[in-house]
Amino acid sequence: MVTLHRRLERDHADALRATVAAARALEAQGRRVARLDIGEPHFPTPQHIVDAAHSAMRDGATKYVSPQGLADLRDAIATAQRSRGIDMSADDVVVTPGVKPMLMYVLMAVCRPGDEVLVPDPGYPGYAASARLAGATVRRYPLTEIGASFSVDVDALRACITPSTRVLILNSPHNPTGMVIESIALEAIADLVMRHDLWVLSDEIYSALTYDCAAPPSIATLPGMRDRTIIVDGFSKAYAMTGWRLGYAVLPSALVGDITALVADGSTCTPPFVQYAGVAALTGPQDALTDMRRAYASRRDALTAQLRSIDGIHVTTPDGALYAFANASELMRDSKIRSSGDLSLELLQQYHLACVRGSAFGARGEHHLRFSFAVAADHLADALVRLAAWGRGHRT
Repeated sequence: MVTLHRRLERDHADALRATVAAARALEAQGRRVARLDIGEPHFPTPQHIVDAAHSAMRDGATKYVSPQGLADLRDAIATAQRSRGIDMSADDVVVTPGVKPMLMYVLMAVCRPGDEVLVPDPGYPGYAASARLAGATVRRYPLTEIGASFSVDVDALRACITPSTRVLILNSPHNPTGMVIESIALEAIADLVMRHDLWVLSDEIYSALTYDCAAPPSIATLPGMRDRTIIVDGFSKAYAMTGWRLGYAVLPSALVGDITALVADGSTCTPPFVQYAGVAALTGPQDALTDMRRAYASRRDALTAQLRSIDGIHVTTPDGALYAFANASELMRDSKIRSSGDLSLELLQQYHLACVRGSAFGARGEHHLRFSFAVAADHLADALVRLAAWGRGHRT
Protein backbone atom coordinates (compact mmCIF):
# COMPACT_ATOMS: atom_id res chain seq x y z
CA MET A 1 0.00 0.00 0.00
CA VAL A 2 1.27 3.49 -0.89
CA THR A 3 0.73 5.76 2.09
CA LEU A 4 -0.06 9.46 1.96
CA HIS A 5 3.34 10.08 3.57
CA ARG A 6 5.03 8.32 0.64
CA ARG A 7 3.03 10.37 -1.86
CA LEU A 8 4.02 13.57 -0.08
CA GLU A 9 7.76 12.95 -0.39
CA ARG A 10 9.03 16.27 -1.62
CA ASP A 11 12.86 16.08 -1.82
CA HIS A 12 13.73 18.52 -4.64
CA ALA A 13 10.51 20.52 -4.32
CA ASP A 14 11.29 21.20 -0.66
CA ALA A 15 14.82 22.24 -1.58
CA LEU A 16 13.41 24.90 -3.89
CA ARG A 17 10.99 26.16 -1.25
CA ALA A 18 13.76 26.24 1.38
CA THR A 19 15.82 28.55 -0.83
CA VAL A 20 12.95 31.02 -1.13
CA ALA A 21 12.22 30.79 2.61
CA ALA A 22 15.84 31.57 3.50
CA ALA A 23 15.82 34.70 1.33
CA ARG A 24 12.54 35.87 2.86
CA ALA A 25 13.91 35.29 6.36
CA LEU A 26 16.81 37.63 5.63
CA GLU A 27 14.42 40.24 4.25
CA ALA A 28 12.32 39.93 7.41
CA GLN A 29 15.44 40.91 9.36
CA GLY A 30 15.58 44.14 7.37
CA ARG A 31 18.33 43.03 4.95
CA ARG A 32 18.16 44.07 1.32
CA VAL A 33 18.38 40.88 -0.73
CA ALA A 34 18.94 40.79 -4.48
CA ARG A 35 16.33 38.17 -5.41
CA LEU A 36 17.21 36.14 -8.49
CA ASP A 37 15.54 33.03 -7.10
CA ILE A 38 11.87 33.16 -8.16
CA GLY A 39 10.70 32.94 -11.76
CA GLU A 40 8.04 35.61 -11.29
CA PRO A 41 7.77 38.50 -13.77
CA HIS A 42 8.29 41.80 -11.94
CA PHE A 43 6.08 43.61 -14.47
CA PRO A 44 2.53 44.45 -13.43
CA THR A 45 -0.32 42.63 -15.12
CA PRO A 46 -1.20 44.72 -18.20
CA GLN A 47 -3.94 47.21 -17.38
CA HIS A 48 -6.46 46.03 -19.97
CA ILE A 49 -6.38 42.59 -18.36
CA VAL A 50 -7.01 44.04 -14.90
CA ASP A 51 -9.81 46.19 -16.30
CA ALA A 52 -11.46 43.14 -17.87
CA ALA A 53 -11.54 41.38 -14.49
CA HIS A 54 -12.97 44.47 -12.76
CA SER A 55 -15.64 44.80 -15.43
CA ALA A 56 -16.54 41.11 -15.16
CA MET A 57 -16.92 41.36 -11.39
CA ARG A 58 -19.13 44.43 -11.69
CA ASP A 59 -21.25 42.53 -14.22
CA GLY A 60 -21.78 39.69 -11.77
CA ALA A 61 -19.21 37.12 -12.93
CA THR A 62 -18.69 35.94 -9.36
CA LYS A 63 -20.72 32.70 -9.28
CA TYR A 64 -20.05 29.05 -10.05
CA VAL A 65 -19.41 28.27 -13.71
CA SER A 66 -18.68 25.13 -15.71
CA PRO A 67 -15.70 23.15 -14.38
CA GLN A 68 -14.45 22.85 -17.95
CA GLY A 69 -14.12 26.63 -18.24
CA LEU A 70 -15.99 29.49 -19.87
CA ALA A 71 -16.71 29.05 -23.57
CA ASP A 72 -15.26 32.50 -24.33
CA LEU A 73 -11.91 31.60 -22.77
CA ARG A 74 -11.78 28.15 -24.33
CA ASP A 75 -12.50 29.72 -27.73
CA ALA A 76 -9.67 32.22 -27.24
CA ILE A 77 -7.27 29.47 -26.16
CA ALA A 78 -8.22 27.33 -29.15
CA THR A 79 -7.60 30.23 -31.53
CA ALA A 80 -4.19 30.91 -29.97
CA GLN A 81 -3.18 27.25 -30.09
CA ARG A 82 -4.34 26.79 -33.67
CA SER A 83 -2.08 29.69 -34.61
CA ARG A 84 0.78 27.49 -33.38
CA GLY A 85 -0.29 24.70 -35.72
CA ILE A 86 -2.17 22.57 -33.18
CA ASP A 87 -5.29 20.89 -34.57
CA MET A 88 -7.95 21.41 -31.91
CA SER A 89 -11.23 23.01 -30.90
CA ALA A 90 -12.55 24.76 -27.80
CA ASP A 91 -14.10 21.45 -26.73
CA ASP A 92 -10.57 20.08 -26.17
CA VAL A 93 -9.70 22.70 -23.51
CA VAL A 94 -10.14 22.39 -19.75
CA VAL A 95 -9.36 25.39 -17.52
CA THR A 96 -7.93 25.20 -14.00
CA PRO A 97 -6.88 27.59 -11.21
CA GLY A 98 -3.22 27.49 -12.22
CA VAL A 99 -1.13 24.90 -14.04
CA LYS A 100 -0.06 22.91 -10.96
CA PRO A 101 -3.50 21.35 -10.32
CA MET A 102 -3.71 20.38 -13.96
CA LEU A 103 -0.42 18.48 -13.75
CA MET A 104 -1.87 16.37 -10.97
CA TYR A 105 -5.30 15.94 -12.60
CA VAL A 106 -3.74 14.75 -15.86
CA LEU A 107 -1.48 12.23 -14.14
CA MET A 108 -4.37 10.98 -11.99
CA ALA A 109 -6.42 10.46 -15.15
CA VAL A 110 -3.87 8.53 -17.20
CA CYS A 111 -1.74 6.63 -14.64
CA ARG A 112 -2.55 3.25 -13.14
CA PRO A 113 -0.99 1.71 -10.02
CA GLY A 114 2.62 0.79 -10.79
CA ASP A 115 2.93 3.10 -13.80
CA GLU A 116 6.09 5.13 -14.27
CA VAL A 117 6.27 8.81 -15.19
CA LEU A 118 9.46 9.98 -16.89
CA VAL A 119 10.55 13.45 -15.73
CA PRO A 120 13.57 15.45 -16.94
CA ASP A 121 16.73 15.70 -14.83
CA PRO A 122 17.37 18.54 -14.26
CA GLY A 123 13.79 19.71 -14.34
CA TYR A 124 11.00 21.48 -12.51
CA PRO A 125 10.48 19.59 -9.21
CA GLY A 126 6.69 19.93 -9.39
CA TYR A 127 6.54 17.16 -12.01
CA ALA A 128 7.82 14.50 -9.62
CA ALA A 129 5.64 15.85 -6.81
CA SER A 130 2.52 15.67 -9.01
CA ALA A 131 3.37 12.16 -10.19
CA ARG A 132 3.72 10.91 -6.63
CA LEU A 133 0.46 12.56 -5.58
CA ALA A 134 -1.19 10.76 -8.49
CA GLY A 135 0.16 7.46 -7.15
CA ALA A 136 2.70 6.93 -9.94
CA THR A 137 6.38 6.04 -9.74
CA VAL A 138 8.90 8.70 -10.75
CA ARG A 139 11.71 7.78 -13.12
CA ARG A 140 14.16 10.45 -14.25
CA TYR A 141 15.64 10.75 -17.73
CA PRO A 142 18.88 12.72 -18.10
CA LEU A 143 19.30 15.89 -20.04
CA THR A 144 22.77 15.84 -21.56
CA GLU A 145 25.15 18.71 -20.88
CA ILE A 146 27.77 19.51 -23.50
CA GLY A 147 29.87 22.39 -22.26
CA ALA A 148 27.24 24.45 -20.48
CA SER A 149 24.46 23.65 -22.95
CA PHE A 150 21.71 21.10 -22.31
CA SER A 151 19.78 18.96 -24.75
CA VAL A 152 17.60 15.85 -24.81
CA ASP A 153 19.73 12.81 -25.59
CA VAL A 154 17.23 10.54 -27.32
CA ASP A 155 19.38 7.45 -26.79
CA ALA A 156 19.58 8.16 -23.05
CA LEU A 157 15.82 8.72 -22.99
CA ARG A 158 15.23 5.43 -24.80
CA ALA A 159 17.29 3.60 -22.18
CA CYS A 160 15.00 4.92 -19.44
CA ILE A 161 11.80 3.50 -20.93
CA THR A 162 10.56 0.30 -19.28
CA PRO A 163 7.42 -1.81 -19.73
CA SER A 164 5.93 0.19 -16.84
CA THR A 165 6.48 3.60 -18.43
CA ARG A 166 3.19 5.38 -19.02
CA VAL A 167 3.91 9.12 -19.36
CA LEU A 168 6.80 11.19 -20.68
CA ILE A 169 6.96 14.78 -19.44
CA LEU A 170 8.54 17.37 -21.73
CA ASN A 171 9.21 21.03 -20.96
CA SER A 172 10.27 23.40 -23.72
CA PRO A 173 11.37 26.13 -23.23
CA HIS A 174 12.83 24.46 -20.18
CA ASN A 175 13.07 25.35 -16.53
CA PRO A 176 15.83 25.60 -15.27
CA THR A 177 18.14 25.50 -18.31
CA GLY A 178 16.34 27.71 -20.86
CA MET A 179 16.74 24.94 -23.44
CA VAL A 180 14.37 24.78 -26.41
CA ILE A 181 13.95 21.27 -27.82
CA GLU A 182 14.73 21.34 -31.54
CA SER A 183 12.36 19.93 -34.14
CA ILE A 184 14.69 17.05 -35.08
CA ALA A 185 14.84 15.91 -31.44
CA LEU A 186 11.05 16.21 -31.08
CA GLU A 187 10.62 13.98 -34.13
CA ALA A 188 12.87 11.32 -32.62
CA ILE A 189 11.04 11.59 -29.29
CA ALA A 190 7.68 11.25 -31.05
CA ASP A 191 8.91 8.05 -32.70
CA LEU A 192 9.85 6.65 -29.27
CA VAL A 193 6.50 7.64 -27.82
CA MET A 194 4.54 5.86 -30.54
CA ARG A 195 6.74 2.76 -30.43
CA HIS A 196 6.19 2.40 -26.68
CA ASP A 197 2.55 3.58 -26.60
CA LEU A 198 3.16 6.47 -24.18
CA TRP A 199 1.32 9.62 -23.23
CA VAL A 200 3.21 12.91 -23.48
CA LEU A 201 2.57 15.66 -20.98
CA SER A 202 4.07 18.75 -22.63
CA ASP A 203 4.55 21.75 -20.34
CA GLU A 204 4.55 24.78 -22.64
CA ILE A 205 4.14 27.54 -20.03
CA TYR A 206 7.19 29.39 -21.45
CA SER A 207 6.25 29.00 -25.12
CA ALA A 208 5.74 32.76 -25.57
CA LEU A 209 9.13 33.55 -24.03
CA THR A 210 11.83 32.81 -26.58
CA TYR A 211 14.46 35.31 -27.63
CA ASP A 212 16.90 34.56 -30.45
CA CYS A 213 15.01 31.67 -32.00
CA ALA A 214 11.63 31.07 -33.57
CA ALA A 215 8.61 30.16 -31.47
CA PRO A 216 9.20 26.65 -30.09
CA PRO A 217 7.42 23.81 -31.86
CA SER A 218 4.99 21.62 -29.96
CA ILE A 219 5.30 17.86 -30.21
CA ALA A 220 1.50 17.83 -30.61
CA THR A 221 1.91 19.16 -34.16
CA LEU A 222 3.79 16.06 -35.33
CA PRO A 223 2.01 13.23 -37.19
CA GLY A 224 0.23 10.86 -34.82
CA MET A 225 0.98 12.92 -31.70
CA ARG A 226 -2.13 15.04 -31.22
CA ASP A 227 -4.08 12.16 -29.64
CA ARG A 228 -1.12 11.23 -27.39
CA THR A 229 -0.18 14.71 -26.18
CA ILE A 230 -1.56 16.72 -23.29
CA ILE A 231 -0.40 20.35 -23.47
CA VAL A 232 -0.43 22.30 -20.21
CA ASP A 233 -0.06 26.06 -20.37
CA GLY A 234 -1.15 29.18 -18.53
CA PHE A 235 -0.99 32.93 -18.15
CA SER A 236 1.47 33.41 -15.27
CA LYS A 237 4.71 33.91 -17.17
CA ALA A 238 3.74 35.49 -20.50
CA TYR A 239 1.20 37.95 -19.08
CA ALA A 240 2.67 38.58 -15.60
CA MET A 241 -0.37 36.93 -13.99
CA THR A 242 1.25 34.66 -11.38
CA GLY A 243 -1.20 35.55 -8.60
CA TRP A 244 -4.27 35.21 -10.80
CA ARG A 245 -3.86 31.41 -10.93
CA LEU A 246 -5.09 30.65 -14.42
CA GLY A 247 -4.00 27.59 -16.36
CA TYR A 248 -5.39 25.10 -18.82
CA ALA A 249 -4.80 21.90 -20.74
CA VAL A 250 -5.30 21.09 -24.41
CA LEU A 251 -6.40 17.46 -24.30
CA PRO A 252 -7.08 14.51 -26.55
CA SER A 253 -10.88 14.36 -26.73
CA ALA A 254 -10.95 11.01 -24.89
CA LEU A 255 -9.58 12.67 -21.72
CA VAL A 256 -11.78 15.77 -21.57
CA GLY A 257 -14.59 14.19 -19.58
CA ASP A 258 -12.31 12.61 -16.97
CA ILE A 259 -10.24 15.75 -16.46
CA THR A 260 -13.35 17.92 -16.21
CA ALA A 261 -14.73 15.58 -13.54
CA LEU A 262 -11.48 15.83 -11.57
CA VAL A 263 -11.64 19.64 -11.75
CA ALA A 264 -15.25 19.55 -10.54
CA ASP A 265 -14.33 17.33 -7.60
CA GLY A 266 -11.03 19.01 -6.79
CA SER A 267 -11.60 22.74 -7.24
CA THR A 268 -15.20 23.15 -8.51
CA CYS A 269 -14.28 25.71 -11.16
CA THR A 270 -11.91 28.56 -11.98
CA PRO A 271 -13.23 31.99 -10.90
CA PRO A 272 -15.12 33.44 -13.87
CA PHE A 273 -13.77 36.99 -13.53
CA VAL A 274 -10.23 35.53 -13.70
CA GLN A 275 -11.22 33.68 -16.86
CA TYR A 276 -12.47 36.91 -18.44
CA ALA A 277 -9.06 38.40 -17.64
CA GLY A 278 -7.59 35.50 -19.62
CA VAL A 279 -9.83 36.30 -22.57
CA ALA A 280 -8.54 39.88 -22.51
CA ALA A 281 -4.95 38.65 -22.32
CA LEU A 282 -5.28 36.47 -25.43
CA THR A 283 -7.53 38.68 -27.54
CA GLY A 284 -6.31 42.13 -26.50
CA PRO A 285 -3.16 44.03 -27.49
CA GLN A 286 0.08 42.07 -27.21
CA ASP A 287 2.37 45.11 -26.86
CA ALA A 288 3.08 44.39 -23.19
CA LEU A 289 4.20 40.85 -23.99
CA THR A 290 6.50 42.16 -26.72
CA ASP A 291 7.96 44.76 -24.35
CA MET A 292 8.48 42.20 -21.58
CA ARG A 293 10.19 39.80 -23.94
CA ARG A 294 12.54 42.55 -25.15
CA ALA A 295 13.38 43.53 -21.56
CA TYR A 296 14.02 39.92 -20.56
CA ALA A 297 16.38 39.42 -23.50
CA SER A 298 18.41 42.45 -22.43
CA ARG A 299 18.55 41.31 -18.80
CA ARG A 300 19.42 37.77 -19.85
CA ASP A 301 22.38 39.08 -21.83
CA ALA A 302 23.62 41.25 -18.96
CA LEU A 303 23.31 38.41 -16.46
CA THR A 304 25.05 35.78 -18.58
CA ALA A 305 27.86 38.19 -19.43
CA GLN A 306 28.48 38.86 -15.75
CA LEU A 307 28.40 35.17 -14.91
CA ARG A 308 30.92 34.39 -17.65
CA SER A 309 33.30 36.97 -16.21
CA ILE A 310 33.62 34.92 -13.01
CA ASP A 311 36.49 32.42 -12.92
CA GLY A 312 35.17 28.86 -12.84
CA ILE A 313 31.62 29.69 -14.01
CA HIS A 314 30.31 28.55 -17.39
CA VAL A 315 26.89 29.39 -18.78
CA THR A 316 25.18 29.37 -22.16
CA THR A 317 22.75 32.06 -23.24
CA PRO A 318 19.29 30.49 -22.75
CA ASP A 319 17.02 30.41 -25.79
CA GLY A 320 13.86 30.74 -23.74
CA ALA A 321 12.18 30.84 -20.31
CA LEU A 322 13.41 33.16 -17.55
CA TYR A 323 16.57 31.54 -16.19
CA ALA A 324 20.32 31.23 -16.59
CA PHE A 325 21.61 27.85 -15.39
CA ALA A 326 25.27 28.33 -14.55
CA ASN A 327 27.76 25.47 -14.28
CA ALA A 328 29.90 26.21 -11.21
CA SER A 329 31.78 22.89 -11.04
CA GLU A 330 35.22 24.45 -11.63
CA LEU A 331 34.67 27.17 -9.08
CA MET A 332 33.43 24.63 -6.55
CA ARG A 333 36.43 22.36 -7.14
CA ASP A 334 38.96 25.18 -6.87
CA SER A 335 37.28 26.60 -3.75
CA LYS A 336 36.67 23.18 -2.18
CA ILE A 337 32.92 23.81 -1.94
CA ARG A 338 31.06 20.54 -1.53
CA SER A 339 27.61 21.24 -2.98
CA SER A 340 25.53 23.71 -4.92
CA GLY A 341 23.53 24.15 -1.73
CA ASP A 342 26.64 25.37 0.11
CA LEU A 343 27.50 27.64 -2.80
CA SER A 344 24.05 29.24 -2.96
CA LEU A 345 24.11 29.66 0.83
CA GLU A 346 27.44 31.50 0.58
CA LEU A 347 25.94 33.86 -1.98
CA LEU A 348 22.92 34.50 0.20
CA GLN A 349 24.67 34.89 3.56
CA GLN A 350 27.78 36.79 2.47
CA TYR A 351 26.52 38.79 -0.51
CA HIS A 352 22.75 38.84 0.11
CA LEU A 353 22.04 37.50 -3.37
CA ALA A 354 19.43 34.77 -3.69
CA CYS A 355 19.55 32.12 -6.40
CA VAL A 356 18.49 28.47 -6.45
CA ARG A 357 20.90 25.59 -5.97
CA GLY A 358 20.99 23.31 -8.96
CA SER A 359 20.34 20.17 -6.92
CA ALA A 360 16.79 21.46 -6.31
CA PHE A 361 16.09 20.39 -9.92
CA GLY A 362 17.51 16.87 -9.67
CA ALA A 363 20.81 15.07 -9.29
CA ARG A 364 22.09 16.31 -12.66
CA GLY A 365 21.51 19.87 -11.52
CA GLU A 366 24.23 19.55 -8.87
CA HIS A 367 27.23 21.86 -9.42
CA HIS A 368 24.88 24.44 -10.95
CA LEU A 369 23.05 27.55 -9.81
CA ARG A 370 19.83 28.90 -11.31
CA PHE A 371 19.46 32.67 -11.63
CA SER A 372 16.17 34.30 -12.69
CA PHE A 373 16.34 37.39 -14.91
CA ALA A 374 12.60 38.15 -14.53
CA VAL A 375 13.47 41.17 -12.39
CA ALA A 376 13.46 44.95 -12.64
CA ALA A 377 16.44 46.61 -14.34
CA ASP A 378 17.64 48.34 -11.17
CA HIS A 379 17.25 45.13 -9.18
CA LEU A 380 19.35 43.26 -11.72
CA ALA A 381 21.99 46.00 -11.71
CA ASP A 382 22.31 45.61 -7.93
CA ALA A 383 22.53 41.83 -8.32
CA LEU A 384 25.27 42.13 -10.93
CA VAL A 385 27.37 44.24 -8.55
CA ARG A 386 27.02 41.55 -5.91
CA LEU A 387 27.88 38.81 -8.42
CA ALA A 388 31.02 40.72 -9.39
CA ALA A 389 32.04 41.00 -5.73
CA TRP A 390 31.40 37.27 -5.28
CA GLY A 391 33.56 36.53 -8.31
CA ARG A 392 36.42 38.65 -6.96
CA GLY A 393 36.16 36.74 -3.69
CA HIS A 394 36.76 33.48 -5.57
CA ARG A 395 39.46 34.74 -7.94
CA THR A 396 42.49 32.46 -7.88
